[in-house]
Amino acid sequence: MRLLHVIRTLDPDAGGPSESARIFALAHQRLGNQVEIATADAPDAGPERDAFQHRLSCPVHPCGPGRGSYAYAPALEQWLRANRDRFDGVIVNGVWQFHTAAARRVFDSHVPYAVFSHGMLDPYFKRRYPLKHLKKLLYWTLVESRNLNRAHAVCVTSQEEYRTVGEGFPFRNFRRVLVPYGSAGPDRDLAASRAEFLAAWPELAGKPLLLFLGRIHPKKGCDLLLEAFARAASPDLHLVMAGPDETGWAAQLQARAQALGIASRITWTGMLRGSLKWGAFAAATAFILPSHQENFGIAVADALACSLIPLISDKVNIAPEVAADGAAIMEPDTLEGTIRLIERFQALTPTERSAMQAAALACYRRRYALEDAPLVIYRALGLLPEPTS
Repeated sequence: MRLLHVIRTLDPDAGGPSESARIFALAHQRLGNQVEIATADAPDAGPERDAFQHRLSCPVHPCGPGRGSYAYAPALEQWLRANRDRFDGVIVNGVWQFHTAAARRVFDSHVPYAVFSHGMLDPYFKRRYPLKHLKKLLYWTLVESRNLNRAHAVCVTSQEEYRTVGEGFPFRNFRRVLVPYGSAGPDRDLAASRAEFLAAWPELAGKPLLLFLGRIHPKKGCDLLLEAFARAASPDLHLVMAGPDETGWAAQLQARAQALGIASRITWTGMLRGSLKWGAFAAATAFILPSHQENFGIAVADALACSLIPLISDKVNIAPEVAADGAAIMEPDTLEGTIRLIERFQALTPTERSAMQAAALACYRRRYALEDAPLVIYRALGLLPEPTS
């Protein structure tokens, strides 16, 4: 089959959708299918994005630049229309922007398309940003409800997202399909990646490391993490804060760390990719994510794939099932809950840690290795028959 992913941007700093497109492109290719990606990126988007595109090993068509936060890119719609008949199925990544409406206009009644909302329809955003929700209600009524209702499926990646997707919006007539999701896992030798990471930050060698890897963003609970680390972490434990500072919040957090007296025990690495990312997982003692909202949490699956114990809030949608597997520690997304994450991990005996690490890898292999995910998508698009019982 020939499949097309449509996405606003492949900029890795933009978060999960770009990584999702990459891992699903790989999963499609492993099944012998052909994959292309169309984006609203500018053709000369820059070296970081170019490097990310080169990791994809499939044709990428940048049809931007998309203008404004809506990423308005008429050239993208023109390209989709000119190439529509070359594809058997289309996967649209994300909502609330031009590329989703363009895909509906081009493919509706011609080529089956499915939409991944990537958590952008989570009711958390209605509670957190009520004024913005009112603006979205108007756009939903005029445009977005049609984009989703006309799709063959709206793909969700956790039971919690299946239950809550689109809550608070009227005219929800779309078909929800739960797609197994996760991580392609490390694509290189972890020992070599660990050595490369420690060579880049030699001051971390020999220290037990607590790893946060994600956007430096209020949604991720970074402020809770600093406060909890100051109160609960043993003196030898070092915190690695890895991720892009997309809102300019890092300076404020660093000032708070200084006031808490823990600045010397925190390393801010910025965005990590490739060997450095996997090296951080391999060098860490535990992974922590006290997020207030996480549609899935690819970094959690990455940690599990590296036999690393995740310490996660109950607002990470996959947290209950990972904790039920004995593969993670879960607590509420509060300061007290984040303190307990650290305290409970530090209280584990060596035997308990080893057992949880083994459970982490087993959980990844059973739930998040993406073996069946493409087939579920193809069935949702009507490209494969449903399995018979």
